[in-house]
Amino acid sequence: MSQDALAIDVAYEAAEAAGKVLLEHFHAGVTARAKQTPGSEAHEPSLSYNLVSDADLDAERTILDRIRSARPHDAVMSEETHQEMRTAERLWIVDPLDGTNNFTHGIPHFAVSIGYLEGGQPKLGIVHNPVTGDWFVAQSGRGATLNGKRLSTTSADRLDECLVGVGFYYDRGAMMRATLEAVESFFGNSIHGIRRMGTASLDLCYVAAGRFGVFFEYELLPWDYAAGALLVTEAGGRITDGRGRPLSWGRTSVVAASKRLHAPAIEIVERYHPE
Repeated sequence: MSQDALAIDVAYEAAEAAGKVLLEHFHAGVTARAKQTPGSEAHEPSLSYNLVSDADLDAERTILDRIRSARPHDAVMSEETHQEMRTAERLWIVDPLDGTNNFTHGIPHFAVSIGYLEGGQPKLGIVHNPVTGDWFVAQSGRGATLNGKRLSTTSADRLDECLVGVGFYYDRGAMMRATLEAVESFFGNSIHGIRRMGTASLDLCYVAAGRFGVFFEYELLPWDYAAGALLVTEAGGRITDGRGRPLSWGRTSVVAASKRLHAPAIEIVERYHPE
């Protein structure tokens, strides 16, 4: 049995257990604090609206315990506490709670996101919304599903036939202004509307499911998109950075869309792309 076939059982178990932890915290009430990022890049924000909660940390511990118990020789990159070698042959990329701002404000739109790579290539992606019970799952070469039903990106031919999802990084300066200018340009193409849902992993799943024609954000980190990227491609879509280049598995802009809509989306996103 291949390593990625073995990995899916581990990912399901870890995501399900973490989802239960998140729901317990969500229903009990959440106390959040500003995230501290010692040793991070100088431009990494440590701001009052970049939040972390005990739920993030408890869910992360739950996931890492299960991965390391079943796969002790695999490396793990996780948002809150663990950032191991990106060049590892077998690598898990984990966001234990994507959508922390939603979570801490009582908005039931958040997810557990787990991606698995071998040799730098995505093999498995799982995004689980514990509130709705939804499971978005992709395996390399085997397609993408929502609760077992096959997904495909939108059949729309033009931007004026779809919704566009957008994310805002914590930057409140030039990057925010660039995002707003790009949003205005999308509206100039008569899109059906803009949605800012606050959970990038689920936004990417919505592209895979054909709910969004396009999703873009000018700064994301690997745990934000590792699982969702595979869902998009396995559903027949395309995901790149904001200039149309392959994703680097680091800090990057992201554009995900159906294959028909990717080029017109890139034309807009690249026009306003921060340097």
